[in-house]
Formats: sequence, structure tokens, C-alpha cells
Amino acid sequence: MENPFYICKPKNQILIPFFKPKIPSKISRHAQNLIAASSEAETPLPLPPQTRRPGDRQLLRLIHAGKLQEAVSALDSGTPIATRTYLSLLQACIDYDSVEAGRLLHSSFPSVKDPNPFVETKLVSMYAKCGDLDNARKVFEQMRQKNLFTWSAMIGGCGRENRWEEVVDLFHRMVLEGVNPDAFLLPKILQACANIEDIVTGRLLHSLTIRLGFLGESHVGNSILNLYAKCGDLIMANKIFDKLNVKDRVTWNSIISAHCHCGQNDDAFKLFEQMRNEGIEPSLITWNILISSYNQCGKPTIALDLMKKMESCGIIPDVFTWTCIISGLSQNNKINQSLDLFREMCTSEVEPNNMTVACAISSCATLKYLKNGRELHGYGIKNGGVSNLLVINSLVDLYSKCWKLEDAERIFNVIDKKDIFTWNSMIGGYMQAGYCGKAHELFLRMETLGFRRNVVTWNVMISGYIQNKEEEQAIEHFQKMEVVGIRKNAASWNALISGFLHNGDANKAFRAFRQMQLGSEKPNSITILSIVPSCANLVSAWKVKEIHAYVLRSGLRPDLPILNSFIDTYSKSGDLTSALTLFNILHSRDHISWNSMIAGCVLHGCSQAAQELLNRMKLEGLKLNQSTYTSMIRAYGLDELVNDGKEVFMDMKDQNFSLGMEFYAAMVELFGRSKRLMEAYNMIKEMPIAPDFAVWNELLTAARYCGNVKLASLATENLSSLEPKNPIIQALSSSLQAICGNSIDVSNMKKPWKESKEYDLYSCCWMEDRHQVYTIFTNDKTVESESTKLVEFSRIAKEIKTNNSDTRLDIEEELEEDDEVHCERKAIMFSLVRRPSSKVIRIIKNVRMCAKCHGTAKLVSRLYGRDILIKDTKCLHYFRNGKCSCKDYW
Repeated sequence: MENPFYICKPKNQILIPFFKPKIPSKISRHAQNLIAASSEAETPLPLPPQTRRPGDRQLLRLIHAGKLQEAVSALDSGTPIATRTYLSLLQACIDYDSVEAGRLLHSSFPSVKDPNPFVETKLVSMYAKCGDLDNARKVFEQMRQKNLFTWSAMIGGCGRENRWEEVVDLFHRMVLEGVNPDAFLLPKILQACANIEDIVTGRLLHSLTIRLGFLGESHVGNSILNLYAKCGDLIMANKIFDKLNVKDRVTWNSIISAHCHCGQNDDAFKLFEQMRNEGIEPSLITWNILISSYNQCGKPTIALDLMKKMESCGIIPDVFTWTCIISGLSQNNKINQSLDLFREMCTSEVEPNNMTVACAISSCATLKYLKNGRELHGYGIKNGGVSNLLVINSLVDLYSKCWKLEDAERIFNVIDKKDIFTWNSMIGGYMQAGYCGKAHELFLRMETLGFRRNVVTWNVMISGYIQNKEEEQAIEHFQKMEVVGIRKNAASWNALISGFLHNGDANKAFRAFRQMQLGSEKPNSITILSIVPSCANLVSAWKVKEIHAYVLRSGLRPDLPILNSFIDTYSKSGDLTSALTLFNILHSRDHISWNSMIAGCVLHGCSQAAQELLNRMKLEGLKLNQSTYTSMIRAYGLDELVNDGKEVFMDMKDQNFSLGMEFYAAMVELFGRSKRLMEAYNMIKEMPIAPDFAVWNELLTAARYCGNVKLASLATENLSSLEPKNPIIQALSSSLQAICGNSIDVSNMKKPWKESKEYDLYSCCWMEDRHQVYTIFTNDKTVESESTKLVEFSRIAKEIKTNNSDTRLDIEEELEEDDEVHCERKAIMFSLVRRPSSKVIRIIKNVRMCAKCHGTAKLVSRLYGRDILIKDTKCLHYFRNGKCSCKDYW
């Protein structure tokens, strides 16, 4: 039989020379040399006894004795080999994973007595199983006849090497040539479709399985279930699961994994419990599926509880379990807990692997725990982990983030085979330390050494430049990416957006966000989490709605952190209704959800709604934390429920809560609103820690509200000591001294303040009109001059002029000229003239409102039927029907 397919010559093959006279090929080389040498001699020498090639039986004995190399070396070119012997030799090459011996056998293929497709298939299988897919493919492609076993051998080889696209391509060719897969081959092809999420080919295979009658085979059914699970088609996965007559552990693992893959961890856990109820005990793999899923969705605490539960069920966690939870805790900002778990692992029966050590070092790098990182470095040296590139890269990252660049450079320079992460970590370290020049040198050095810079490298450069306020360089690198063939990913845009936000330029960030929507890489969850909080102000309320609309329109599945961010931002931008609507439709709520909503109600002065939410939160069994208690105190303060607030304070002390400054400030506000000023002051004196700016500022508010000049002066003095260079506080202090009757020249005290740069910016506000933000200053006359309705402007100004009968100490007003119309009043009039049909006016002011402006806003809200929202440095004022949400306490 002619065999035209590829023949592979073995390396170092010895070619037998041709001699004259011709010598039989069966005579050994030693005998040939003797004969050749004797041909020139006068007297022929006697021939030694001929040594023949071992027979097939002898070859088989050598194989069974484990002497594969000897058996293959004994083959002579051209000597016939029995098919059975040749197949046994090929199988031995597979068993011993010896591709070199296989190549020698391949060169002897023409000597096979009865070559057939089965022998050729075995040759393909040998190459494939020994990892030489190139030669396997060459033999396969040159075969004239391919049967099911041939296709199976080639597909199996590609599958073992994770070449899933080739598996799918081979399947399509196979079907076109009229060969159908059997029940053993189908799972391999289905696995390939699942791994590359090729749902189209997967559905074709599903139909073919039904037509061929293999759906009843449990391993085939499990593979189809796994396909739909990995492709995210949970409906079909559930249908397949319900139709399977026999559900083994693999079946349950697949359906549980499907629900985990789609983020439905609660349903996955129900299936897990159902599996146990039906008498099938979960294996280690089952537990790890659940644990990994809870980690990925940001719930490492639940994953840790599951690990403890699996131990109680007699399942010992393996290194994957430990590493998974340690990594999950670290990624979810529970880094101290992750390090504690690593220490616990070191005392268990499971030894950390390089991945575990690398995760622990990364945790230390995030927290900048240099001491702990050095200990892990020593642990790695002791256990041989420092030879692992993953651990070494983590050490470079650790020392870079801990500002130990010399140590990072030392490790970096001794690494022989650096990977892309090594370079990126070192560049990131330079950028973090502000050495942009060194980072750029390393960036260029990569190209010089022929090391291809990936998208992460470029992102590190962009992020580093913009964090160091070198925006032009950042934008230049961002624009250059496409030129050099690097496609921007979502992280590239996110680096730019977060950098703009870090530098305080929310407008540039929002423009970049809009451009991102027009490109190929759409905003993801990280983008939304970055951009949404920047809109948490009154003049950006329309931006929040635009971002929310994009999320709904794009089909982006918002997770709980995103929804919580929207709730918080809606509240702070003055849209409490949208925040409540979003909160009420949440399927699940965590502490952040409840705290954000309760704080939002308090911010808007809705004390009853806040207290109702608190009661609902308690009924759901959630444990209140310090943020919740602080909101409770502020809610009680709005209704002057001092005794209720004091009970909360005592409860927190009994529970040994670590009370922060925000809580003490809330308590001072509680007493101040009820005009129990001395109790507020006594609480400050009894604080175990020194009061900060917020606490003294609350006392100043309470003193102003009660008209107590002495305590107001005391509060201002302490504020001045905390911020001695703050000219506003200095001016406040001088005004208070004048009110107290001290013999000082107030005009001279105000003179340096008025001549300072801060005076030009003092008492300004921002208002939004038709998606445009206007900045209005108290001493700015352009608002009136730009108005086309000057008469209307003057009429409104006269109409809203009110006689203020407030008894509070209006210190801020003393800083502005008496004949000036304050900026928020100008903004209100500007809005009334420009947009007479508008129902809502939104203003942000950079200092506390004065009593006249507060009274003006109340009057306008009643006379003109407008909702007016003004956010000053003290609180959010929501004016409606002549009343303010602050209840005249600010």
C-alpha cells in the first residue's frame, strides 16, 4: 500500500553506506566493516556469526520489560514489522510519553507489513498524546481515509492542549465529511464550545445529540448542561437539568455552577441543599464552586462560613479553598482578615502554595504592611517560593508600593526571565513614587529589549501620569495606543476618568465618559462606580439620571455596590424620590443600602421616614453599625427627641462601640436643636479624644441658634486653632469680638480679609440652568447686567425683601457688605427671571447661609410655588411652601 502521508525523519539517524560488493542488509554493521576490510586482503578472513534484528516477540518482550528505547533502536530500516508489534511500540511511546521514540517509529512506518487507517490513527494519537500536535496534524491531514477514531484522536489531542477553536473547527469538518461523533467524542466537543462560549455550535450539537439518541447518556447530558451553564443560558440549563433521568454529582455540580456563573448564588445554595436532601453528598469540588462564586460576587465572609461548614461535614479544605478565600478577602478590602486566614492556614495541615503566598504578599502591598511583607519574603525563601515568578512579582509590587524602590529594583534586576507583570509592577512603583522620568525610561527600555508592552503597561503609564497631574502626557499616551496597535480597553478609559476625578475635574471626567459610550469599549461597572459619586451634588442631578439611563439602556447588569451608589448620589443631588424608588425595588439590601437611604432621609429632613426605615432594618435582623446609629441620632435631633438619642448613646457605650467624631458631632446637634446648650458643651468636655473641626463647628451652630455669644466665641477660637491660616475663621472671630463689645477696630480687622484672594471667592454659589452651571459672586454685578428683564429683576428683589426677626447670631452676614445682595439671593432671582416655568431651583453655596437669605428662600418658595434646594457648608436646605427641611437650625 502506498503511503504518501508525512514521514518524520528521526534526529541523528545513521545512514548505512553502500559497499561493493553488495552486502545483505541483515548482516550487522560490524560484520559489514569486516567484509569491506577483507575485500582488499589476499586471504579472506573468516566471517563472524551474523546478528539478526530481534524478532517481533523479542521486541514485545523488550516493551514489557520497559526497554522502549532499546526496542526502537533495534529496528532496521526496511525490515518488515508486524502491525501488532508496531501498534504495541506506539502505545509504549504513549505510556512513556516519549515523543522522540515515536518519531523514530514514524520513520519506520514504511516497514509495517500491513499498514491500515487504524495504524495511521494510532500514529496521530501517539503524537497528540505526547504533545506534538504539529506532527499529529501533518499525519492527520495527509491521511486519505479518516474514520471516527482518527477524528477522535485529533480532537482529543487539541482538547488536551486547550486548543478549543481547533476542536470546533475539526467537528465542523468531520460532519461535512459524513462522520458523526459518538457518545464518547460529543462531551469533548461540547466542552470546547463551553470554554469559548460558542452557543451556536453548542445548540447544533444539542440537536445532533437528540437525533443520534445520546441524550440519555448521563455524561453527554452533563456536558450539554455545562455548555448552557458556561454560556449563561440559565433557562436552557434548568430545562436540561429537569429532563435528566439520572442526576449524579457531576450533574449537580454543573447546575450549581450555572447559577453561580449567572450571579444567582442564593438559588445555587438552594440547589446545594436540595442535592444533600436527595442523598448526594457534595464533594470538595461542589463546595469550592460555591465558595469561589461567593468570593467573586464580593461576599468573602459567606465563603469563609462555607469553608467552616464544609470542615464540620468532614470535607477537608484543599489549597484551592484556602487560596480562594484569602484572595477574595483581599480583593474585597478585608485585607487584615485575609492575612489572619493565611496565618491560620500555616498552622493547618494544608501547606500554602506559591499562589497563596503571592496573594498574602499582595495583601501586604495593598495595606503597605512592609513588616508583614518582609516576613512573607522570608517564608518564601525558606520554602523555595522566591524562585517562583508569581511570588517574585508580588515582592516587586510590595516594595514598590511601600516606597522601598531600592529593594524593588534589586529584586527586579536579578530576575532573569521577567514577564509583563514584572515590568508593569516596577513601572507602577516609579509612578507611585512620582518618578515619572524613571518610569518612562523603563517603558522605553521594554521596547528596546523587544519586550512587547501590553495594554496594562500603557494603562499604568496613563494612570501614573494623570495621578501626578501630568494630564498632557497621560492624554498623549492614551491617544498613542491605537497608533502602536494597542487596543484601548475599559481599564484605559477608567484610568483617564478616575484620574480626572482625582484632580478635581469632574467635567473632563464626564466628557470622557460620554466619549467612551461612543467607542467600542463601553463603560463597565468600575466606570459607573467611579463616575456616579462625582455627581453627588445639586447641580449635577441631571447627570445622575443620564448615567442611570445609560445603565438601563446598555443592559449592564448593575450589582449591589452600583445600586447603592445610585441611591446615595440621588439623595445627595436632591432627588430623594428616585433614591427611595430604587431602594424599594432592590431584591437584596446590605448595610450600605440601608445606611445610604436612612442618611438620605435625614439629609432631606424626613425624620419620620428615616425612623420607619430604621424599624424595618431592625425587623430584617440586620445589626446596626456606627453609621446607622449616627443617622438615628440626627433623625431624633430633627424631632428634638433628646431622651431617645441619649438612650442610643448609652446603648452604644454598653456595646463598647468605638465612637467616632461624626457621632459626637451628631450628639452636639441633638442637644443644640433642643436648646440644651450646656449639655452639648459638657459632652464635648467629656470626650475621650480631642474634638475635631466638625464637633466645634456643631457647637458654633448650636451657640448661634441659642444666641450664646460666649460659647460661639469659644467654638470659633478652637476652630481658629485647628485651622489658623483660614481667613474666613479669622474674620468670624473678629465679628464675634465686635458683637461681644470688645474695643477693636472691626473695619481694620476686615481690611486684610477683603484684600485677600479668598475674599473674591468668598460667598459665591453655583446654580444649574438647562444643564449649564453658572458661578455667581456676591460682589458680582454681571447677573443683573446680563439679565434681559432688568425691570422684572428689580421687582422680584423688592418683593422678596423681608424683615428678618431671627434672634440668631448671623456672623456670616457680618462678613459681607450690608448693601450687597448675597449670591444665593441673586441666584434665586436669576432663576425666576430666566426660567419662570421651572419648578425646582438648585444652588450650592460655599459658606453657611445667612438668616436673610434663608428667609428669602422660604418666602420665594411660598410666593412663587417653587422647590428651592440650597446646599451650604452646614446642611441641605430644602425649601417648600415657606418651610425649610433644616427646621431653621443651621
